[in-house]
Amino acid sequence: MSNKLELTWYGKDEPIIIEPRLLIENTILSNCEADSDTENILIHGDNLLALKALERKFAGQVKCVYIDPPYNTGYAFSQYDDNLEHSEWLNLMRPRLSILWNLLSDDGSIWISIDDDEQAYLKVLCDEVFGRNSFVASMVWQKRTSPDMRAVISDGHDFILTYAKNRERFKDTRNKLQLSEDQAQNYKNPDNDSRGPWTSADYTAQGFRPNQMYEITTPGGAVFTPPEGKCWKNIESIFSQQVAENRIWFGTDGCGMPRRKTFLSEHEGVIPWTWWTNKEVGHNQEAKKEVISLFGASNVFDTPKPERLIHRIIHIASNPGDLVLDSFLGSGTTAAVAHKMRRKWIGIEMGDHAYTHCKVRLDKVISGEDKGGITKAVNWQGGGGYRFFELAPTLINTDPFGEPVINAEYSAEMLAAATALHEGFTYQPDNCLFWKQSFGNEKSYLFVTTRHLNSTYLDSIKDTMEDDEYLIIACCSFDAGLDKSYEHITVKKLPQMLLNRCEFGKSDYNLNIVHPPMYKDDEEEADCDE
Repeated sequence: MSNKLELTWYGKDEPIIIEPRLLIENTILSNCEADSDTENILIHGDNLLALKALERKFAGQVKCVYIDPPYNTGYAFSQYDDNLEHSEWLNLMRPRLSILWNLLSDDGSIWISIDDDEQAYLKVLCDEVFGRNSFVASMVWQKRTSPDMRAVISDGHDFILTYAKNRERFKDTRNKLQLSEDQAQNYKNPDNDSRGPWTSADYTAQGFRPNQMYEITTPGGAVFTPPEGKCWKNIESIFSQQVAENRIWFGTDGCGMPRRKTFLSEHEGVIPWTWWTNKEVGHNQEAKKEVISLFGASNVFDTPKPERLIHRIIHIASNPGDLVLDSFLGSGTTAAVAHKMRRKWIGIEMGDHAYTHCKVRLDKVISGEDKGGITKAVNWQGGGGYRFFELAPTLINTDPFGEPVINAEYSAEMLAAATALHEGFTYQPDNCLFWKQSFGNEKSYLFVTTRHLNSTYLDSIKDTMEDDEYLIIACCSFDAGLDKSYEHITVKKLPQMLLNRCEFGKSDYNLNIVHPPMYKDDEEEADCDE
């Protein structure tokens, strides 16, 4: 019996087998005229399949993951009772979280928006998937400006769970926040110091340290010793140096208790904390206004996040040039903000919003038409680009007799690339030897062909192989006994060689979310609702 503390639910132990899919660029929808070398990626398709497609190439490369998954409120699912609803949501979240964790760099972090309905379950799930030691903090975002008068107790906040791949490295690399306007106003310059505005701090410290227990005489003649239970902040020689540098303030009359001056011009930023007010990072109504300005009032996206909120997350967690990923892209906020902040990004959206919102929004960001959100704050003028990808269809279908067959939509090249993906090889055709189509480890290769194989054909391949090279050939048919005739060549038949590895014929692993019922008086109560 295991002593491990864990969350259990219906179906947790059932394996989820994911069919690896190819990502196929839709060049018509890509926008890279101004930046032909862009590394930004917009993907339309189920995010579990898309994440699986990204896993090999981008593992360990993503600096910041932000996701805003469906909150699993009571109306989120169309065909489950309450117990199955939570189990289904957890079953669908866990494999996605596992892949996202694999994609994170060693100093990367993942940020997940969630509300009270599922926060407790999600926290325990994340502890299990990421490791409890990876937990950083639970941010509290004040999402409303006033209570919802229809609620029993109105929810005024959401949570943002934050985990880091390596907490110590994240602490060393995470960025501090700039002072807010209110904080900056605390800096004054009563002595006209040439270094500009400053604020002062207590010059005492807790405890007793003999070399920090000296007597201080102020310029006005007042004499001070440390209060009971305290000592001075520094030893006397450092104090004297700070006085010489005009970094100690004794009050306007020169007789005050010494305080250390901290200059606004030298301020290195504020340590982030968990209380994020709507004044600092925006609220739901602000987010809706941003979406309306981009898409119009008749095409509003449900539950968007304000750009200022995403800006803070990306600022703390990354630097220009780093890779940001959002696999629940929604209306495209994360990609838009990352783009304006000059980060590389990957966004995944399974619904039509990929076309109607994400692409439209990002095109406006690139053209400079998007004037809202953080545009002015970061001085965004337009530019950049992205590539638009679709998930390939399932590799194996069934014929009218129920037998598995290769999907007719796959070209020879697609079949070769997809088979390599399934078998753990990298598809990269050799310029000289046709059979070196995909490579694995230690001089192992995979060759996929639709032709019938015979010994003459295999002999021609064998003659070009080195003694320490190994080859797997995947084909549709071959002469009897050919699969046992060569020491360094293994012959396998398609599609049988793939069937035991993956679940084929499943178009998506989506969350089956439906839009919640709208209140008749939503518009009238918008100000108090959000």
